[in-house]
Amino acid sequence: MKKSLKRGFTLVELMIVVAIVGVLAALAIYGVRKYIANSKTAEARNALGQMSKDAATAYAREGMDTSIMTAGDSTGVVNRLCLNGTAVPVAVASIKGQKYQSKPQEWTTDQPATGPGGSHEGFACLKFSMNDPQYYQYTYTGPADVASAGVVGASFSAIANGDLNGDDILSTFQIDGQVKTEGGGTEVFIAPNMQEINPEE
Repeated sequence: MKKSLKRGFTLVELMIVVAIVGVLAALAIYGVRKYIANSKTAEARNALGQMSKDAATAYAREGMDTSIMTAGDSTGVVNRLCLNGTAVPVAVASIKGQKYQSKPQEWTTDQPATGPGGSHEGFACLKFSMNDPQYYQYTYTGPADVASAGVVGASFSAIANGDLNGDDILSTFQIDGQVKTEGGGTEVFIAPNMQEINPEE
């Protein structure tokens, strides 16, 4: 009576299996890294969306001339964009492959006092701030002076720069807005989508 021998795997077959497992593992690691990087970029996208809404809200706030009027004079309502701000954090190195915890005054009193009556502009004017640690440096660029902040064509940019992997190559997210004429009045129009350069950096 003959014994039936069970055939085992040859060395070549085992090597093929190991190679396939290795390729699948490499793809899985790449996919997970991409997923993690994408989840971190959600911070920038959400923040810029909020900044652009805050810029439009700031324009809609009604202000008036802060100078003392003489008897018989009148002043109209003034709508304007917020002026340039200071980046938070100031140094890009603060977010190089790490998170940065900002101080409350960076969003308020550390912003340029270039507004009417010496009021703070930038993020203080937008009334935008972040309480949680951040992966990105945020910058608001608007008109340079009050005179040009309310005219048709005045524009702003909300920008986030990051360096998630710490390789000194920055990612850039940017959304823009502009004052345009609409129905006999003016309002802020915001770009329907943001620009993204090296989003996973």
